[in-house]
Amino acid sequence: MSKQFSDLGISLALQQGLSDLNITEPTYIQQKAIPILLKQSEDVVALAKTGTGKTAAFGLPLLDLIDVESKHIQVVILAPTRELGQQIHNNLEGYAKHLPLVSIASVCGGIPIKPQIERLKTPTQIVVATPGRLLDLVGREAIQLNKLSYLVLDEADEMVNNFQQELESIIKEIPKKRRTLLFTATLSGAVKQLVQNYMSKHVVQIEDHTNGSVNLGIDHHYTVVTPIEKLDVLMHFLSARTGQRGLIFCKTKAAVNKLGKNLAINKFSSGLIHGSLTQGIRDRIMGQFREGHIDILVATDLAARGIDVQEISYVVHYHLPDTYDTYVHRSGRTARAGAKGFSLSILQEEELKDIPEFEKELGIKFNEFKKGDAQSIEENNGLLWAKKIFKTKPNHEISPSFREQIGTVFHHLTKEELIDKLLADYVNTTKTLRTKEAPVKRLKKR
Repeated sequence: MSKQFSDLGISLALQQGLSDLNITEPTYIQQKAIPILLKQSEDVVALAKTGTGKTAAFGLPLLDLIDVESKHIQVVILAPTRELGQQIHNNLEGYAKHLPLVSIASVCGGIPIKPQIERLKTPTQIVVATPGRLLDLVGREAIQLNKLSYLVLDEADEMVNNFQQELESIIKEIPKKRRTLLFTATLSGAVKQLVQNYMSKHVVQIEDHTNGSVNLGIDHHYTVVTPIEKLDVLMHFLSARTGQRGLIFCKTKAAVNKLGKNLAINKFSSGLIHGSLTQGIRDRIMGQFREGHIDILVATDLAARGIDVQEISYVVHYHLPDTYDTYVHRSGRTARAGAKGFSLSILQEEELKDIPEFEKELGIKFNEFKKGDAQSIEENNGLLWAKKIFKTKPNHEISPSFREQIGTVFHHLTKEELIDKLLADYVNTTKTLRTKEAPVKRLKKR
């Protein structure tokens, strides 16, 4: 199989754009998809996991297929979130650096619509959009799709789960004589129904790997915890990976908020994103994570779409997802661009029975992750307590006389003696708290 972009049929201008971006070798899905999209006319279904270079797989041939003499919209690329839409738009702009006559617009939700309406008044050939915002623009008659030639559905499995009605409404607005390109990590029943209802009978199917849709570079693990130890086990895991970047997934916004608050209290380098945060906050947190200013991102599934960070070392499923598709998307955020990755599911006892089903459906193997023993977890909590004290900023509102009195109490202690007394107080306090909690736990067991 070809190993160079020049062998795939794309133009010299695009090859130069890729060279400027230091992209030298096509990925497997790019080698398979680009010649088909360039030289054939059928609809395409591409089964490819996250992080395999899907954007270039459809973006490069479409940039070459654009009629630069025509000023109407020829391509619409739909993405499930603004973050992913922006990522696609930025990638296309980079590829098309030496194609000055190609005009690409991003019209995604979460930001003001008026600048987008103004942007669409200038000739545009490619539009990257989220479904809701595109329908809004159609309703305002701010966008014309009557001459559309190509419809791209990226992460189609996610879109049929969350935007089924919007997709159906959009498809009604575009020409029946068009070419549809569908890219998905998993071929769920809903995606198959979408293909059957809205794509031609003669569909070319491309599959990235014959060994399944889960990245082969990921080690899958699980650990079983009681509800009361779940947070402690997670923090022990994170402490052992200080300096590495990771993603933690929760099912609900409330769970993201609660976990994010606990990580912040314990001075982990972390941030959180979910759909109820303003777009400005989400962009700021995502930027901090992407640039390495924070190490841990806690997120809901949909909010995490569009994270394209190569150095994510691990993914934690703080709550096991409800669907196999979601597990694929979550885990696929690590082990990108040929790297190795680690995926850990933190389970409660009743969830353990689901693991064989995930293994069978996804063709993967889970190994049990040995959680820290009681002593190591307790010591880790003590270290977190010490780090909290170390990172606490002085309170300058404390009166000098009171501070002097406190200083007098500790005046004759050495540093080592003070540490010993602080540790003794910490241990006594935690023992007292456990003693108070013990009757509650016994009552629950009855």
